[in-house]
Amino acid sequence: MITRRHHVVLLAASLVLTGCGGGAVASSGHPSGASTPGTTSPAIPVPEPSGTTAESAPSGLPGLGPRTLAAIPADARQAVVVTGRGRNSLLSTLVLYERTATGWRADATWPAHNALHGWSDHHMAGDLRSPIGVYGLTDAGGLRADPGTRLPYHHSWGFTSPGTGFEGESLAGSFDYVVAINYNRKPGTSPLDWTRPLGAKRGGGVWIHVDHGGPTHGCVSIAEQHMKELLRALDPGRHPVVVMGDADALAR
Repeated sequence: MITRRHHVVLLAASLVLTGCGGGAVASSGHPSGASTPGTTSPAIPVPEPSGTTAESAPSGLPGLGPRTLAAIPADARQAVVVTGRGRNSLLSTLVLYERTATGWRADATWPAHNALHGWSDHHMAGDLRSPIGVYGLTDAGGLRADPGTRLPYHHSWGFTSPGTGFEGESLAGSFDYVVAINYNRKPGTSPLDWTRPLGAKRGGGVWIHVDHGGPTHGCVSIAEQHMKELLRALDPGRHPVVVMGDADALAR
């Protein structure tokens, strides 16, 4: 007979991306309202295309080319830009940007990790690559209680993460806090929801979550303190998105 707790542990173990994580180390970046001198970038001027205002133009984010910028929704006022060091690298940097009347402002810069084999324009289940693209950030959750996010937050034992990662590290705590990346999922549902609009073969369960010391299956991971800061900073009223991929892909 399977008890309820055993059932939810098995559920977590069956997640496509169980073992997601990275080796990011906490740094001194801070979200808006907690900036430390020398750790954030000044506001980046946004060119004003004909017929639009700077506030409505999705341009001016460093390292992003016209194709990537065009994929950012016009109403997005927060952008989490995850830039991988190379197509096959598991190392990346996460920068949280806020769009203001004068341009995009970098509020925090944190080390991050992505999938073991790097990045893919056509992510498939089991390819051990993170999907390249622009995706909404609408839902959060975790094994631990809500740390104060404005996103809908699903607190559940289903976020238990048993086992070990690629480098033999414990996965315990890696899903203590997660933000669902809207790749092949139904927005407005728990990160644990298994709806896969593109089909199961295209993978799913791609999250930003707590680092555990090894590369991920497809997620992005940052240090626990940074996850809590990110959760507190994200505002659904500002329509946050994640822009993710290796540097060359994002520059297209």
